[in-house]
Amino acid sequence: MKLMDLFLARPSSMHFLLQSLVFLVLCFHSASMCPKGCMCSHVSSLNVSCSNANLKEIPKDLPPETALLYLDSNQIRSVPNEIFKDLHQLKVLNLSKNVIESIEEQAFKGVADTLQTLDLSNNKIKSVHKDTFSKLKGRAQFSDNPWHCDCTLQQALHGMPSNHEIATNIICETAALKEHTGKSLISAANEADLCNLSKKTTDVAMLVTMFGWFTMVISYVVYYVRQNQEDARRHLEYLKSLPSKQRKPEESDDISTVL
Repeated sequence: MKLMDLFLARPSSMHFLLQSLVFLVLCFHSASMCPKGCMCSHVSSLNVSCSNANLKEIPKDLPPETALLYLDSNQIRSVPNEIFKDLHQLKVLNLSKNVIESIEEQAFKGVADTLQTLDLSNNKIKSVHKDTFSKLKGRAQFSDNPWHCDCTLQQALHGMPSNHEIATNIICETAALKEHTGKSLISAANEADLCNLSKKTTDVAMLVTMFGWFTMVISYVVYYVRQNQEDARRHLEYLKSLPSKQRKPEESDDISTVL
């Protein structure tokens, strides 16, 4: 029997062998591109696990086909702009249990449409730019961070799906109003619109400034008037202190002659 006849006679076996070969090639390719300290596995999609890898920053050599990315339990301090921009298939991103303090405005550029789950819990995030999460469509977890509750944070969460749930889980370590400290963001926002509060604070500051200028102008006018009055009084006293005008000698002689 010819080789071609053998191939045609057992298509299922050859198909299985080809699938296995492709799978091995994909696994080898993914493993060769796997960042140092991470583990990569490919089943239906590429899973990159960098948990507990003592990372100080997010790896820059992540495979473009990464769908699930676990960066939890490391020492990552920040999320730079466009760090995930080439990961167009990313669905799950876990950054929990790090020491993240700053997230730049364009940090999630490139993954906003595909990301389904974002976990930033258990970090050191106090505030973010108001547009940092504006284009994200997935669910997010932001609990256990030392958040400062103000208008910017309220704006940052405004357009996110399930923002009510997110705001409920955010506890204000500090707040624009001291009475909101220790409360959830949703409670603080229900008690007072944090953005209107900011506007009112600005209006009050402007009013105080205008009142200060007005007081200064009035004080100057009063001082100027009083100073002029004092000068006028002194001048009048000076005139009064001058001797009276005496009659001329010629006038006295004429009077005597007539008499």
